[in-house]
Amino acid sequence: MQTHQLYINGQYIESEGNEWIKVLNPATEQVISQIPKGTKNDVESAVSAAAGAQKEWELTPNIERGKIVRKLGDQIEENREKFIDLLQEEQGKDYELASGEIDLAIDYFRYMSEWARRIEGDVVPSDRPNENIFIYKKPIGVVAGIVPWNFPMFILARKVATALVTGCTIVLKPSQQTPNTAMEFTKIIDGMEEIPKGVYNLITGTGSEIGNTLASHKNVHMISMTGSVGAGTKVMEAAAQNITKVNLELGGKAPAIVTANADLDIAVESILTSRLANNGQACTNAERVYVHESKAEDLIEQLKNKFEACTLANPRENKDADVGPLVSQDRLEEVESMVKQAVDEGAKVETGGERGDQDQGYFYKPTILTNVTHDMTIMQEEIFGPVIPITTFNTLDEAIEKGNDTEYGLSSSVYTDDLNEAMRVVNELKFGETYVNRENFEEVQGYHAGMRKSGLGGADGKHGMEDFLVTQVAYMQYKNDKK
Repeated sequence: MQTHQLYINGQYIESEGNEWIKVLNPATEQVISQIPKGTKNDVESAVSAAAGAQKEWELTPNIERGKIVRKLGDQIEENREKFIDLLQEEQGKDYELASGEIDLAIDYFRYMSEWARRIEGDVVPSDRPNENIFIYKKPIGVVAGIVPWNFPMFILARKVATALVTGCTIVLKPSQQTPNTAMEFTKIIDGMEEIPKGVYNLITGTGSEIGNTLASHKNVHMISMTGSVGAGTKVMEAAAQNITKVNLELGGKAPAIVTANADLDIAVESILTSRLANNGQACTNAERVYVHESKAEDLIEQLKNKFEACTLANPRENKDADVGPLVSQDRLEEVESMVKQAVDEGAKVETGGERGDQDQGYFYKPTILTNVTHDMTIMQEEIFGPVIPITTFNTLDEAIEKGNDTEYGLSSSVYTDDLNEAMRVVNELKFGETYVNRENFEEVQGYHAGMRKSGLGGADGKHGMEDFLVTQVAYMQYKNDKK
């Protein structure tokens, strides 16, 4: 078992609290590492280091910062298999998704490095003679990056690469459930002399202690957090003390609308991927299906066959496993409870509906529920597990109305070969993302953002990068001595 340390101001240090959090492999329930349970004083040290390094890092030429960010991606690639193994061990991903996440993190660092020469302002005409108006884009300052357990490397890349290329310094808090990949990444940072001390800091601990202390700190200029609505609410409350900017990606309840004009082969494969990716533990996962009544029977039968064909196993022992464990005992019990409640309310289990057959680990069988109604809890609250409830609709108006009837607004999808239907759904659904005839997963050059309780601000692409920048305007008058 490995024991980790905090990383502050370019050095590995012990937490002053001398308390530890054990990290488990969710497939075996075995302890694989322990991390410090950081304290408020540890946060103070980390933020102080980041604030102290901010000026030097901001004044580093953009192109130099870009080269460093690209090198970080290259270094991850050199250790690709190590990161894949650590990710599978701490999070339970199947090999294909784990390798895909590491490759996406590599790509993210490389993609963001290319923005170094593209952080641009404007020159605006003035109403006055002998004056120019210059609009500058500058780094927001110290960023607190709070990373969730479900995509610990990809979202680390999202926060770290964007902060560094824009000239921000960062204090990173990985999830206490999946910190090991972040610890391995920190070794790369520590080995790069071109990164000044204090630009990157890592602190571990609980969200209630570390996350809230970061969010309420007067020298933190933006909180970038990915997590639950409850955690996001607490971060906003803490950030309000100093009017600190928040960038939040929170929960989702993505509807998948399958119309009478859908290609069922595409719909079935895409919904399968969108529901079972990461064992059903992604904010963008398809969470509920609305299928036209003429297609319902065929869709359910085909999805059932696909779900039952999935291999449920420890992904580190079986490279061909399709579905691994849920991340924790609490998550397993919550999914189990939601399915039981749905059945009590009248839902029918078409397949699954119970824990896996494994002797250990937090496994739950891929599950399809039918005979559900739109008002059931299973259709309203985020499941975050390999469970998909399916209901029918008669008109597209009905499907759109029910799809929008949620407090969330992150991802959504529609399956149809009718362009008119596709355009109606895209224009009328109130979600940050709508996927048409494909699985739910974003691209690094796009923009990943939610509406309503799914968050504030966003990530990826030009628009995501701009969240890490502030705008300054300079009114430049000059003398004109021309007679």
